Amino acid sequence: MNITIRVARKEDCPRLMELIRELAEYEKAPQAVTVTLEHFEEAGFGENPVWKAFVAVNTADGIETIIGFALYYIRYSTWKGSRLYLEDIIITEKWRSKRIGSMLFDKLIAETQEKKLSGMTWQVLEWNKPAIRFYKRYRAHFETDWWNASIEL
Repeated sequence: MNITIRVARKEDCPRLMELIRELAEYEKAPQAVTVTLEHFEEAGFGENPVWKAFVAVNTADGIETIIGFALYYIRYSTWKGSRLYLEDIIITEKWRSKRIGSMLFDKLIAETQEKKLSGMTWQVLEWNKPAIRFYKRYRAHFETDWWNASIEL
């Protein structure tokens, strides 16, 4: 394997959208992806970017192929202070179980430490046993008494 982790660039966005759709299929919610490529690009690389990402790139044969990514933003907790919020970590199916998720997650931990944030937060679906096993290897704490809530406007 010739895998590298780098910061996402605007020209990566079409591929990132493909991976987002792949994740939505895996999570049994393909209809939930309503963001457009244009909005996604603007939100990450426009005048006021709100997200950042690291991409996992396979550079075999001199061709760069994005095979996964981790998208995050900084949020503020009144109890904990500034924290890295991991929105999604996605590895395309044929590359799963090859430690690429660990490479991305380790990069996120390093980013959290470099920015002197108080920690990292994310969500995982209760039925996603492979992801839960992955996070448990990092000694993640799973909350059971908080419910997710949202409003669609």
